[in-house]
Amino acid sequence: MFRRLYDWTLSLAGRPRATWALGAVSFSESSFFPVPPDVVLVPMALARPDRAWFYAMVCTVTSVVGGLLGYAIGALLYDSLGLWLIQLYGYGDKVESFRSAYAEYGHWVILLKGLTPIPYKLVTITSGFAGYDLFWFVLLSIVTRGARFYLVAGVMHRFGGPIRRLLDEHLTLVASIVIVGIVGGFAAAVLLF
Repeated sequence: MFRRLYDWTLSLAGRPRATWALGAVSFSESSFFPVPPDVVLVPMALARPDRAWFYAMVCTVTSVVGGLLGYAIGALLYDSLGLWLIQLYGYGDKVESFRSAYAEYGHWVILLKGLTPIPYKLVTITSGFAGYDLFWFVLLSIVTRGARFYLVAGVMHRFGGPIRRLLDEHLTLVASIVIVGIVGGFAAAVLLF
């Protein structure tokens, strides 16, 4: 299963709509979709290391724009859609503690959680719900999401060949580690949120 998905994603990099698919995943991950854009970014950057920086820029821009949708869900639709999404991910009982943390540490919450595998949609929705300053939300989102995606692009650009050989030889092991990381991110969010 992992091999087919990996090969399919690598083949996407050469297609005209590849960048649109990457942007769609990055946009939706910031507000409602559970799969991080790294799952698409890494194979695309491996297939086209010359475009890794461009892919990072696409992820950054679309993630921040998607974050604005998450912010709007939290600010305008929290009682219906926002609360449902938060509860879907199992964090309904943690929102008030997260909201109070925003009053004191809002900048740090956005910066740190935007870099981690903790689902960014939780930050975006709760930022809107908490009424966090929109200007600072956008600015800090650009910094944190940009840092994350440009770091991935830099690693893929610099070490893409060895990483691709590693993935070609040990894809199941690497995919299992990634899945554990994603599940760990959700678990950390439950414990830290």
